[in-house]
Amino acid sequence: MKITKSLFHAGVLGLSLLATSVMAAVPAAEADKLGKSLTPMGAEMAGNADGSIPAWKPLPKNAGSVDSKGFLSNPYASEQPLFTITAKDADKYKDKLAPGQYAMFKRYPETFKMPVYPSHRGATVPDDVFAAIKKNATSTNLVSGGNGLENFDTAVPFPIPKTGVEVIWNHITRYRGGSVTRLVTQATPQPNGSYSLVYFQDQFVFRDKMKDYDPANPGNILFYFKQKVTAPARLAGGVLLVHETLDQVKEPRSAWVYNAGQRRVRRAPQVSYDGPGTAADGLRTSDNLDMYNGAPDRYDWKLEGKKEMYIASDSYKLDDPKLKYSDIIKAGHINQDLARYELRRVWHVTATLKEGQRHIYAKRDFYIDEDTWQAAVIDHYDGRGQLWRVAEAHAENYYDKQVPWYALETLYDLQSGRYLALGMKNEEKSAYDFGFTATTSDFTPAALRQDGVR
Repeated sequence: MKITKSLFHAGVLGLSLLATSVMAAVPAAEADKLGKSLTPMGAEMAGNADGSIPAWKPLPKNAGSVDSKGFLSNPYASEQPLFTITAKDADKYKDKLAPGQYAMFKRYPETFKMPVYPSHRGATVPDDVFAAIKKNATSTNLVSGGNGLENFDTAVPFPIPKTGVEVIWNHITRYRGGSVTRLVTQATPQPNGSYSLVYFQDQFVFRDKMKDYDPANPGNILFYFKQKVTAPARLAGGVLLVHETLDQVKEPRSAWVYNAGQRRVRRAPQVSYDGPGTAADGLRTSDNLDMYNGAPDRYDWKLEGKKEMYIASDSYKLDDPKLKYSDIIKAGHINQDLARYELRRVWHVTATLKEGQRHIYAKRDFYIDEDTWQAAVIDHYDGRGQLWRVAEAHAENYYDKQVPWYALETLYDLQSGRYLALGMKNEEKSAYDFGFTATTSDFTPAALRQDGVR
């Protein structure tokens, strides 16, 4: 894959080939680039040479209207695609596609397409988060061989990354509003397009947004996550609880499940790595949620560099509350007429399974959006070295709350012809609520039992 060498920060390639150090903070003089030649998040402030990628210009909080359910209007609704990539001309754009995206054209030559729109770089976060990121640049270090963090504050520990694992930590810890409660759906269509829906109620809170958080004693918790299945009836009442740790080697993630049929709470060590994803019919692993999550200790991480690539961005059309789920879910893949792709710069990181470690994915290729640190595309390879699954996230800027996140996550199985779509909320009674508050007592096994009562 061709790397745009001018997009490297000094020393990236050489350092990425070294074993991960326990140190990762950069000198103050380098951190001073944040907000100048680099955005406060660490992306390049300027656009590219031909202007097809613009300079960073954050969306204002009033970029569009917000309806009574919290859904956002599309600030780019009047724009039309510049062109649409199809199987007939995919070779022409191959250098700006991930191998997994290119494979989708080969797998579904009649239906898969990528409408490419003008690029916008509007993602932003609150000023106090930007301040924390700049602080992290000179103070946050890797520990446990790169598998944990120390001196970390709020989000994005390494805005000026030197290694692959630092880029991955930026994705894992990126800002997602601090806390959220949401109603979302998941579909796992058959190759013919038939599907049933699973409905979830999620609660997600980073440690510093808990009411009883003590900054003097932050502990090893990164965030708390609770997920309740509300439908269909055969699954309703099941609840998953996760205490996510900053250093999962020192202290592994704690997880519990409440089984509504048995009315019992049990520890769930399988909720990690390649353990099965909740109600996903075998189509995703636990660490496929949020594109990728959890401890990075089973892989060797290599920073390949940066490149320009078409990724799904500003996906307001796909998140329109006027849509029905049947408008989105189609045979083979989602309705690509609702998708929007833009040319962006991404970090490319390769993860290779370590000798002696176990995971169903022997290799993963990550393409991380420079403006948000969100994974945009992840290609997954099996033990034979064959491309197996392609994850693609349709990003959206929740501009009223200054939160970059996803409108929809997809995971396509190239071998079976099935896929998973997670995060749809078009038909739900409300959009995301980023004002959610809680205490640690709300995320205990005892509270889990109460939540699971039908």
